[in-house]
Amino acid sequence: MKFPAVAEIQGLYGPFTFPETLLQKIWDRRDFDTLHAATVGGQRVRIGHPGQWNHGGGPDFKNARLHIGNASITGDVEVHLREADWHAHHHASDPAHANVVLHVVLFPPQCATTRGVNGREIPVLALLPLLHHDLEQYAADDAVERLAAHPLSTAGKSLSSLTPPELSSAIAHHAQKRWHQKIHFASGRVTRLGWDDACHHTALEILGYRNNRPAMVAIAGEHPLESWPQSVSAQNAISFAERIFNEQTDNRAWAPRSSRPANHPRTRLRQYALWASARPAWPQLLQKFAAGFQKNEPAPASVAEWRRVNKAASLRKRIRMEICGDALGGSRFDTLVCDGFLPLLAAQNHAREETLREAWTNWFAGDMPARFAAYLRALGITGASGTPNHNGAGQGLLGFLLETENAAV
Repeated sequence: MKFPAVAEIQGLYGPFTFPETLLQKIWDRRDFDTLHAATVGGQRVRIGHPGQWNHGGGPDFKNARLHIGNASITGDVEVHLREADWHAHHHASDPAHANVVLHVVLFPPQCATTRGVNGREIPVLALLPLLHHDLEQYAADDAVERLAAHPLSTAGKSLSSLTPPELSSAIAHHAQKRWHQKIHFASGRVTRLGWDDACHHTALEILGYRNNRPAMVAIAGEHPLESWPQSVSAQNAISFAERIFNEQTDNRAWAPRSSRPANHPRTRLRQYALWASARPAWPQLLQKFAAGFQKNEPAPASVAEWRRVNKAASLRKRIRMEICGDALGGSRFDTLVCDGFLPLLAAQNHAREETLREAWTNWFAGDMPARFAAYLRALGITGASGTPNHNGAGQGLLGFLLETENAAV
């Protein structure tokens, strides 16, 4: 029986695909709970190095350094969606797989080991119980990452053929879908972790950007919010951040593309340490702050009017000061509000979801790619006096691009 290298799973808006290559990426980045990783047979697994990703024939990862149970092991790692894929691909009779020491699978199998070459038993590690997010969020984040260098040409042909009302409706429709998806993901995180830890994990994940997200989430799991120094001097807070940064440097490599110095994970950890010291109960402060977003009746006619009526600049400053202790600013702060704070609040405050959606739509654009912003202006979606660049426009365009890409697959 042949097993596909892609799983089709029912998601929030219908079926979505989860390819084996995405599971390989998760293993390579250690984008799962490595602290509690254990084989199906119950042996603790510690990952010194996940191995070199092999995109050719043979095992998926070569020369991994692992500690399984009481043994330190160097060898290869094979990654499959299901344990049965090993047998379907006839790896047990392939000498190229003779040095596989760990079989990593997505779905937990019935058996604790895989039979390798010459009948050797290979321990199995199932990642599904260890994932930080549900499968749909991993798939969505991976699609966003693939769009990082999207030429916009396919979407351009589709969008430019729409009339202005159709274009406005399409962007609003896809923004709405993105909003509900973010609430769905935030709700799942709150259910798994509780409110305080969900906020803590979300903040560190967003401060890690795309490249260093797994390391930052690992830090959140290893160092709960209550373990961060409270009400200490700036120097003591920064010293704590330095220790954590160096711990992760020992345990895993930070992404080499850490971008500008202001976005370097060491810098972001220092900012979060100052934030946690100044506002140790910040998740509770955030929860109370939901009342700061008021329902507008009637709804403002434009982005500019919403910002004027709600005194958005003042509201932005209050969040920065009262919730974040003035430790974070700039476009990453706005991304934190849109991708973190507002979806988390909506997941906990269903009665205020529409009010929070208005804020999310009209909020400042954050780290929207510059070419997205330019494209939105060229389409006439933003750029007029009443429609400055805003989060809803960027999210709507991103949603449209994702749907266009998925339809082309």
